[in-house]
Amino acid sequence: MTLTDLAVGQTAVIEDIVGERIQRMKLLDVGLVPQTKVTVRKIAPMGDPIEVGVRSYVLTLRKAEAALIVVKQEEGA
Repeated sequence: MTLTDLAVGQTAVIEDIVGERIQRMKLLDVGLVPQTKVTVRKIAPMGDPIEVGVRSYVLTLRKAEAALIVVKQEEGA
């Protein structure tokens, strides 16, 4: 499952970031590292971009970037 599969309000834990090295490094640099919780806060009307809460800040990602983030939905969420 990737970050794009989550609905607004759902929380998941990042398992991996796939894609080319430059894409992975960009996402890792902004704090999207494995074992980090992310919550989908908003999705634009056309589905792009996606706003997520990660750690103590809000991050906006393009749908193509969110598709590179492999997540596991939290237990009971």
